[in-house]
Amino acid sequence: MAYYAGRGNAFWRTLHAVGLTPRQFAPEEFRDLIRYGLGLTDLVKTLAGNDRKLSAADFDLVGLRKKILEYQPRTLAFTSKRAAQAFLRRKVNYGLQADEAVEATGVFVLPSPAGTARRYWDERLWRDLAHIRSSNSLDPRAS
Repeated sequence: MAYYAGRGNAFWRTLHAVGLTPRQFAPEEFRDLIRYGLGLTDLVKTLAGNDRKLSAADFDLVGLRKKILEYQPRTLAFTSKRAAQAFLRRKVNYGLQADEAVEATGVFVLPSPAGTARRYWDERLWRDLAHIRSSNSLDPRAS
């Protein structure tokens, strides 16, 4: 199964539109993102779909933390506010979580690219993430 393959999902188009990838990838090409310093994983490995269907027990918080410690990404970006809240164990706003890090990994919360979450959509937040990545900074205001 490929990530963000649902009809109407803006993930792949947005990665390219904000400059995180040199072209628009197809969902089946998700493994190729590693060439561009991007990796994908799930906090919930056993279910897919709307966040409302998930219970707290569905989130593999320990597994994600282990992956972060193993791969040491500069930034961890959540495409689900609910997943970010489960992982951080607090309410969050979209954008950089200035007071949060897992070791040296900064945390960023993006609006879901799913078609069903369109009312929360804001591509500017995705552009902020791309800017952070390109500037090697965890401050979206850095130039």
